[in-house]
Amino acid sequence: MQKNIQNKLKTADKAFHDWKKIPFGERQKLLKKLAKILKNNSEKYAKIITGEMNKPISQSIAEVEKCALMIDYYAKASNVLKPEKIETEFRISEIHYVPKGVILGVMPWNFPFWQVLRFAVPSILAGNTVVLKHASICFGSGNSIEKIFLEAGFPKGIFQNLEIGHDEVKEVLENPMVKAVSLTGSEKAGAEVASTAGKNIKKSLLELGGSDAFIVLDDADFENAAESGAKARLQNCGQACNAGKRFIIQKNVEKEFLPVFVKEYQKYVPGNPLKKETKIAGMARPDLADELEKQYRKAIKFGAEIILPLERISDIGFIPGLIKVKAGNPILEEELFGPLGMVMIAKNDKEALEMANDIPFGLSNSVWTKDKKRQQFFIENLDSGTVSINKETSSDPRLPFGGAKSSGYGVELSLLALKEFVTVKTVVGN
Repeated sequence: MQKNIQNKLKTADKAFHDWKKIPFGERQKLLKKLAKILKNNSEKYAKIITGEMNKPISQSIAEVEKCALMIDYYAKASNVLKPEKIETEFRISEIHYVPKGVILGVMPWNFPFWQVLRFAVPSILAGNTVVLKHASICFGSGNSIEKIFLEAGFPKGIFQNLEIGHDEVKEVLENPMVKAVSLTGSEKAGAEVASTAGKNIKKSLLELGGSDAFIVLDDADFENAAESGAKARLQNCGQACNAGKRFIIQKNVEKEFLPVFVKEYQKYVPGNPLKKETKIAGMARPDLADELEKQYRKAIKFGAEIILPLERISDIGFIPGLIKVKAGNPILEEELFGPLGMVMIAKNDKEALEMANDIPFGLSNSVWTKDKKRQQFFIENLDSGTVSINKETSSDPRLPFGGAKSSGYGVELSLLALKEFVTVKTVVGN
């Protein structure tokens, strides 16, 4: 291991032993300062995000502002980590929540500030320290976040960015000073990291891919569903794990809904990411665009019909595409990470549910119907970490976010996230 990485882990471990003794309320005061710095400098940090992965600047600003809102939420949160007294026949009967220590975060490029901070903030508030392995194109974001923590007054070593490659993650995770890992990324990366963590008896949290269903039934508000659906698929150039990817439309309203949806979809015209009116720009890297193009060709080879062609206009840019896909197409086993949507047609609610569940993933699904009984049917039967009713899926600091099946395990956001990286200690006696 590089000497400077070993030193950073020692710094994180040393900082932890002091930080865990700092009262919860004192940690929250520093979070308030952190949120304020982000809020007051949203355009400055947004330019870093856009420069690294081509996100339209208005969406980068929104990402930084959302981070500030999330941090404010934790800065005001009630202390769910206080010892709990349990009624038993014993004189002392309590549950304590003890921070684990140094937590490794392995984070992706698609939301360079949000993914990092939504993992780091509750982990740090719970009394842990964090070391970050960011995506290689996002070292600027990682270093900026480290500086913001220091500027807010957090002690040195509470949050550190490690400029390391994929190959060095295993070595860092195997180090005895690192106690747990949180990864947001691909199934392959998640399986590798979870395997290393398991072999070393360390806790892991995985937030992996999705191929979320966006189900439009015959009593939906078509205008709102179409507008929301286009945004769900094409925001962030379609590079979001919880983006709407499969649009399951009830057969008897296909002819009525589809033209409305296509009209909304075509409003996303690629433009300059630095202009505030731009709704969609290029993908993060040319190799990612190559992969999407390959998946598009594969889908067509296995019978997908073109509704709107996916047109490549540069090494990273596309005019967004839309294809009609039938059950059995192998493309449904994969995640489409980019501006390509799939339309599927279902006869009724039962078939729509079967189509939605018949994939390896289970991150989030969106259902559009005004009928409360139909809503309840999908709420109870969809295999996913989130079900959104008459809205596209979006994460909210107040609500838990996580997946089922191959979309991972563990919870981010909400008060539940404060308990992800703690050891539950039972105290009992007379």
